[in-house]
Amino acid sequence: MVALVAFRIGQGLCGGPLMPISQTLLLSIFPKEKQAQATGIWAMTTIVAPILGPILGGTISDNWGWHWIFFINIPIAVICATGALLLRKAETKTEKAPVDTVGLALLILWVGALQLMLDLGRERDWFGSSYIVTLAVIAAAGFSFFTAWELFERKPIVDLKVFRHRGFTVSVTALVFAYGTFFASLVVIPQWLQGALGYTATWAGYATAFNGVAAVMMAPVVAKLTTKIDERLLVSFGILWLGGTSLIRVFWWTSGADFWTLALPQLIQGAGMPFFFVPLTTLALGAVKEDEVASAAGVMNFLRTMSGAVGTAIATTMWYDGAQAKRAELSGVLNGATSTMQTLQARGYSLEQSRQVLSNLVDGQATAVATGSTFVTAAIVFAAAASIVWLAPRPKHAVAAGHAH
Repeated sequence: MVALVAFRIGQGLCGGPLMPISQTLLLSIFPKEKQAQATGIWAMTTIVAPILGPILGGTISDNWGWHWIFFINIPIAVICATGALLLRKAETKTEKAPVDTVGLALLILWVGALQLMLDLGRERDWFGSSYIVTLAVIAAAGFSFFTAWELFERKPIVDLKVFRHRGFTVSVTALVFAYGTFFASLVVIPQWLQGALGYTATWAGYATAFNGVAAVMMAPVVAKLTTKIDERLLVSFGILWLGGTSLIRVFWWTSGADFWTLALPQLIQGAGMPFFFVPLTTLALGAVKEDEVASAAGVMNFLRTMSGAVGTAIATTMWYDGAQAKRAELSGVLNGATSTMQTLQARGYSLEQSRQVLSNLVDGQATAVATGSTFVTAAIVFAAAASIVWLAPRPKHAVAAGHAH
């Protein structure tokens, strides 16, 4: 575990800058009129990657062994590094800038404490554990000092001044709520499929992967629409679509659901995802000044990643606790199920086997009900996120189109 966490930190240190740098490069390579489409297609990586991950990870784990999910990074890294060398023409002038070491130290402190708190919270009973309380206090105090320092530092490690732009602040707030909820579902669904429905890692990956099929098909269409239609309308529609598919799952998904009943809502959801991700990225980065794009992209990607971690911690806790509560309720109802026990024993089951059959039945139903409850909550959060985006000012191109009419 120590080695896994240590190398994960190494991956984060090296991989973290890739997102903002690649966005900034795109904006410097493409002409102004094509920047929205380029950013939109770039934004699809945040959708497709988490969807392809479970398929690739599941297939490799089931067929080769889980160690190979790390080795697969090597050829990918070689290809990406070679591609980066071809972008030398887009290189900008470099200069030595002082590093905000205090800000960096505070950032590492509070994010590290928060991440540990989220990772270990459920298994240590959250705030019933003094260790988790200590981590929470460190994270809160570190965040307070970090915010105060960064606002007054001349060359901050994280430029928080980008939040003075209302369009950026509103877009990022909507992103945090919607992406955190979306990512949490990506974690809960495979766990339910494998833990309660008996799916292998590979088949759980196949069931969840249908998200990406319609998403990839719709991405170019949405990228085109962002130049013609008010982004707020597209984002709101996309997030409400995600909320609608959450409700479809509530009504369709049961402990006896077949593969296509599980996969179809994923496919439907995929069609709406580009409407959320693509224009929201354009709306957020279009609200800041050109020289602030790199800082804004960095802040945006950091908060998106953190929202996924927080959303996952909350959703998995709700899901596990909900399943236990429902199990207790159903066990109470079945306490006097003597006729069922007698029927099972008449079919050749021993007393212990009959109890086990009933226990498995209760577990399956409790987990299915808890999964449904989780998606009801998700639908409510999506509806709230869809309304938040309307607090952003109207995009410039939408205003110009209005004047033209």
